[in-house]
Amino acid sequence: MYDVITVGSSTVDVFAHTDYCEMVEVGKGREYIAYPVGAKILIDELQFTCGGGGTNTAVSLSRLGHKVAFLGKMGIMENSKKIVEALKDEKVDTSLIVRSGKGRTGYSVILDSKKHDRTILVYRGSNNDLKLNEIKLKKLKAKWFFLSTMMETSFKTLESLSNYAVKNNIGVMLNISSYLAKKGPKFLRNLLKNIDIIVLNKEEACMMVGKGDIKKLLVKIHKLGPKTTAITDGRNGVYIYHENKMYIGMPNNIKVVETTGAGDAFASSFLSGIMRKNDIEFAVKLGMTNAESVIQYHGAKEKLLSYNEALKIMKKRPIKVIKKKLGL
Repeated sequence: MYDVITVGSSTVDVFAHTDYCEMVEVGKGREYIAYPVGAKILIDELQFTCGGGGTNTAVSLSRLGHKVAFLGKMGIMENSKKIVEALKDEKVDTSLIVRSGKGRTGYSVILDSKKHDRTILVYRGSNNDLKLNEIKLKKLKAKWFFLSTMMETSFKTLESLSNYAVKNNIGVMLNISSYLAKKGPKFLRNLLKNIDIIVLNKEEACMMVGKGDIKKLLVKIHKLGPKTTAITDGRNGVYIYHENKMYIGMPNNIKVVETTGAGDAFASSFLSGIMRKNDIEFAVKLGMTNAESVIQYHGAKEKLLSYNEALKIMKKRPIKVIKKKLGL
């Protein structure tokens, strides 16, 4: 039996960094990266890695010491081979992957800005085409399913897998993105009712249930079905709603190089903490420690920590967690 099966996207990621751009603010607080029209722009640094929410979380959980398999769909050419070999190197079981000769492997170009945030150009490819009848359900023996954002046909498959999990006493975690969040509660209701833990950032939370303060956002999302709701808010910290209590994780002041993969690192490590100790405070600390490690380097998987590495850093650079009763 697996500890976790991660279900989600896989991509070949290309990180392109250049300072030959400008940050332009449009409206209230909305920033854009602007490049000159018709210009040939020199790249300072180019890096190729494997990414995607499904593989990022699989590698994170594997490094943290869990038995993990990845389930997703891709093509059969060189890019897919790179992803499969990278997963095998990380001791992630790849036997559940659906590979199709007619499929295309996902691809992303990550544009790194002056402020070390990023804009991502995504080609979804076969990530959107995973069908339930392509999956060998009898092999899905796990304690947890970790579901990342998938669209179109694959979203229907996520719904079916969440139903399967409930019927078979498998925990379900959902790490949502803006693609799904903006679809709203009505579109997501059949999935959300089956979720034990949901993780999303504040912007995504507002897309899903409307604007409001963190407390209101947490409660609104909890009422849609998830037993535990986690909202990340960058430098403002992480907020968790669980059993009528709010937990606030305060980040350390560290140098940020690039933020791709921080959400995946937090979510997967939070689940690891729950599996290991069933303790929200510990899970928050483990999740934030791993996320802080990732954002100090380029690449979503570059500095994902082992469990022992995380524990050492947690002692050296502790995360403060504040607990409040909401009284609802």
